[in-house]
Amino acid sequence: MGNGTTQPDDGPERSELGKCYCLIFIFQIVRDANSSRFQVSEFILMGLPGIHEWQHQLSLPMALLYLLALVANLFVLITIHHEPTLHQPMYQFLGILAVVDIGLATTSMPKILAILWFDSKAISLPECFVQIYAIHSFMCMESGIFLCMALDRYIAICYPLQYPSIITEAFVIKAILFMVLRNGLLTIPVPVLAAHRHYYSKNEIDHCMCSNLGVTSLACDDITINRFYQLALAWLVVGSDMILVFASYALIVHSVLKLNSAEATSKALSTCSSHLILIIFFYTAIILVSVTHLAERMVPLIPVLLNVLHIVIPPSLNPMVYALRTQELRESFQRVLGLSEYVSRK
Repeated sequence: MGNGTTQPDDGPERSELGKCYCLIFIFQIVRDANSSRFQVSEFILMGLPGIHEWQHQLSLPMALLYLLALVANLFVLITIHHEPTLHQPMYQFLGILAVVDIGLATTSMPKILAILWFDSKAISLPECFVQIYAIHSFMCMESGIFLCMALDRYIAICYPLQYPSIITEAFVIKAILFMVLRNGLLTIPVPVLAAHRHYYSKNEIDHCMCSNLGVTSLACDDITINRFYQLALAWLVVGSDMILVFASYALIVHSVLKLNSAEATSKALSTCSSHLILIIFFYTAIILVSVTHLAERMVPLIPVLLNVLHIVIPPSLNPMVYALRTQELRESFQRVLGLSEYVSRK
């Protein structure tokens, strides 16, 4: 006042700035309200793409495969528990594999059969994300059990004298706990990342089950991190297991070929043959499913069908191969069923 100068009046500018902040705040509230309003509450599993009109005809063979997987693996567990001669690390790992196979088939097949039989296509978001987690966990667990079985055969054949002191009951328990923790923890981010995506407009999945890539492809936001973690998990877990498994069997074959006795060579190879058949089938199927996903847009049915078959065929195939290729297990089956006396009479 003394020097006659006046302060600039910034009242209008502050008022305009305040209005802008209010408009931004109101816009965010409306956007969040719309987002929660249009966020889907369930997914629709459409079934097998391209053959919706006659896909129910596949329900019978799928149901039979699922029933075979349940009955055969339960029978393996009962036999291993009942027969003292099978209380060995190799058969203990086989028992764990049977549990994993039952879990793997049960995560998806009941829902797949419900879609094919009763047209029950809706699945809630939590159920879908739990199914994603279960499928990934059991798949990685099966790969881990194959690695344990390969290590067991490697030490038994290449270091037979040290085998009883290395592959002990404590070793089996530690190996199984490690595999459960590894696969259980590393697969948690897969459904968590999928659950953090926003699903607004589309909710129809051209699949019989909730696959991670099938679900996240419906998201409205960026799914780069989902794809990256899926790839990293596949290479770090399944890829490393596959490399170690085939390295173990390469060393086994190298050691067996150096044996002077043809009978010992034949016995060692026959011991590993059943393992190797199942391992080759398991990893070949995973590679085929991964490769066919690249051509999913051109032929969408093939990767989906392979995915479904990979869930149910290994669980039903594993006990059959072991029953046919392992004499000790086959004889134990006969004793449990009471067929040993009948076979001996004949």
